[in-house]
Amino acid sequence: MAEQDKPLLIKRYASRRLYNTETSDYVTLEDIAGFIRDGREVQILDLKTGDDLTRQYLLQIIAEHESRGENVLPVNVLNDLVRSYMVPGGGVMPQFLQASFDMLRDSQSKMMENMNAMNPMAQIPGFEAMKAQQEAFLKAMTGGFGGGWTGGGEEGTGTEGEEDLSAIKRQLAELQEKLSKLS
Repeated sequence: MAEQDKPLLIKRYASRRLYNTETSDYVTLEDIAGFIRDGREVQILDLKTGDDLTRQYLLQIIAEHESRGENVLPVNVLNDLVRSYMVPGGGVMPQFLQASFDMLRDSQSKMMENMNAMNPMAQIPGFEAMKAQQEAFLKAMTGGFGGGWTGGGEEGTGTEGEEDLSAIKRQLAELQEKLSKLS
């Protein structure tokens, strides 16, 4: 199994400090949110008891973002979530949310595939670098949901001239403008 496929293991010490087992350093909740935005799954375990604390910390990350005015969840959705806890057996809310996010990721992936298929610039030298920039742009615009587009590319080899780089930058700006009009 590839390293990126396995959840990033974070251990919580008795001091409540969070320890990244891959990089052997301490991390914050914001660091963990960054890992998740980058498409990485995380697992947070209590070092002493072995309890899985992932859900608790993910909810804390959401609560902190909401309290800073980064309102992602409308009040009516929050009310529905609270109501779902009052339904015997948990109701259908967890399955509905999972299916909704799966559909969102699939839609993003299909949108990128369609854009690639319709894109006449696919034959332009340096297109792979431009795709990587598009991916970063879409990830920023969607808040990192999914990992829908896996079409990253390598940067130029340095043999391309400054004119090619300028042309790529101009084309990227045009694509970003077109994408913003689609939203």
